[in-house]
Amino acid sequence: MIKVRDTIISDDIATAKFACDLPKCKGACCVVGDAGAPVSKEEIPILHKAYHLLKDELRPEAVAVAEREGVVVGSEKAGYEISCVNNAECIFVQYGKNDVAYCSIQNAYFDGRISWEKPLSCHLFPVRLKRIAGFDYANFEYVPKLCSAACSKGEEEGVYLAEFLEKPLVRRYGLDWYEEFLAACKYIRENE
Repeated sequence: MIKVRDTIISDDIATAKFACDLPKCKGACCVVGDAGAPVSKEEIPILHKAYHLLKDELRPEAVAVAEREGVVVGSEKAGYEISCVNNAECIFVQYGKNDVAYCSIQNAYFDGRISWEKPLSCHLFPVRLKRIAGFDYANFEYVPKLCSAACSKGEEEGVYLAEFLEKPLVRRYGLDWYEEFLAACKYIRENE
């Protein structure tokens, strides 16, 4: 385990190689699973704003779920998550060429129509954060069905998960934290 300030990080985040390979996985992290992406209470108003901006671009079945169940489901005690179609596909999924799933929020961000890229849990995937007793615990949630293509591409290109996730980690913790984290990762790799 690595400790950087108030964050405890599993060693495999430092040592695993990972680089998304959308043509191979087809955006499976947005469509496979039994629950929606976890979101914070602070992200809920932003997700509602994104939904209203993008509603006309979303799939009809996604709109039906959002209108019936809400954009976000859950509670403060149980946690919040984005609603899904058939308990699998995120309501914000759009399909592109070759049936690759893309995040409509992220596409709108890249187009300059929204200033928020996507929920932090989506940006950090396959790392999941859990807050316990004042500490963030970060774990690599390796799911072969979702992650094997990205792990293979990371191996081929020599990209570590820690570096692949630089942008969302800086978004969450700041650049100084990330530089401390990266130094700890390099130390672990050198001493394996």
